[in-house]
Amino acid sequence: MTDQNLLAMNPQELNEYLNEKDIKKFYLIYDDKSSQMTASHPELQPLADFISNDKRDFDNHEGIFVKLSSAYNSLLAVFVHRTDRGQSAGGTRFWHYSTTESFLRDGMRLAKGMTHKNALAGLWWGGGKGIITHDPSIDKTNPDIRTLLYREFGEFITTLRGCYVTAEDVGTNVRDMAEIFSRTRFTTCIPFKFGGSGNPSVPTARGVVSGIEAALNFLNMGEIESKIIAVQGLGNVGRPLIKFLFEKGAKKIIAHDIDTYNYEIAEKEFENENVELKLVDKSDTSIFGMECDIFSPCAVGAILNPETISLLKSRIVCGAANNQLEDPVRDDKLLAEKNVLFVPDFLTNRMGIVNCANEQYGYVNDDPYIEKHLQKDWEYSIYQMAMKVFNQSKETGESPAKAAVKIADELSFIEHPIFGHRGRQIINSLVEDEWHKN
Repeated sequence: MTDQNLLAMNPQELNEYLNEKDIKKFYLIYDDKSSQMTASHPELQPLADFISNDKRDFDNHEGIFVKLSSAYNSLLAVFVHRTDRGQSAGGTRFWHYSTTESFLRDGMRLAKGMTHKNALAGLWWGGGKGIITHDPSIDKTNPDIRTLLYREFGEFITTLRGCYVTAEDVGTNVRDMAEIFSRTRFTTCIPFKFGGSGNPSVPTARGVVSGIEAALNFLNMGEIESKIIAVQGLGNVGRPLIKFLFEKGAKKIIAHDIDTYNYEIAEKEFENENVELKLVDKSDTSIFGMECDIFSPCAVGAILNPETISLLKSRIVCGAANNQLEDPVRDDKLLAEKNVLFVPDFLTNRMGIVNCANEQYGYVNDDPYIEKHLQKDWEYSIYQMAMKVFNQSKETGESPAKAAVKIADELSFIEHPIFGHRGRQIINSLVEDEWHKN
């Protein structure tokens, strides 16, 4: 079995292969001594070697933990990037992947993005991500299936001893978070009835507005008033974003979605507004070529690539979707060459994780620890951090995304003031106790 064979398998095929080998759990861990990833099982070392040699998405991730679902051909996975600032934290994504390689790449990218997001937000958390792979043969809308999968995922998180704290993400809803919470305490964004903060989509949309305002100011383009904005995605963030943009005086919104349910809700919600809505096929890229001032991706990631960037007619790209650049180095450069100001997604879409981070401290009206991220005077606010990134980019000649990563990386290596680099200690303990055999 070569690395290419393993990587080319879809997650369901990998699941079957692991069952044949009687492997129910496995890990890929970064070894400080060899500076390489090592696998818990010899059969899976090719996956570790592939990651070690990857130059695009791998960034010395501390660990990847995977468990097979007991009932379905789904993989339950946690990706831990960097935990100097604290426990790795990031949402759980329920998603379909065509290959094991795309599954691993997405997890690494998302976890790294959370490290940068948490650091720029001034949170004492590291970066991590949870993934439940969707087996196309099962109905992902079936509540009984979801209950089993998310409870299993909660039990899986508990076995990781707190090196990862989960939250809501694409494909996961508040009800799913309640199921996770029923099996682990290492979660946030749980329903209100259990003392949680619920769905963080609304504050996330407000954060995108702050990023747009910073970009407009930096380019001397005035305010949101009278601007035309193209929004990709009419989900839990896209719809509130449109609402806030109209409150700020936006002239027109163009919005596309591939989901009939989202489209029909938006039709009713914005029937009296100047919105051009369109239900499109998954392969449709027409939203990128719309005449507008700002393009706001609020659906899935990896949507900015040579083909779609060439279509852009906007001056600014600022949205809520995670990891919008398919290839961070290549596509970041292409945007700069096209004179498009890219507002890094991990800078503007922080409010979901900020909301989650504050849950344990209780709730007050107009919470100042939430609002300061959305104001213009705090050093670490979205607006101020965006301006810092833009100005550093202008001074050094590097792109905004590269400048943001440099600032975030520097902050991400500052150790937690009380617990230090505890996440790495937990991972070492899991390896010592042969987690994969228990």
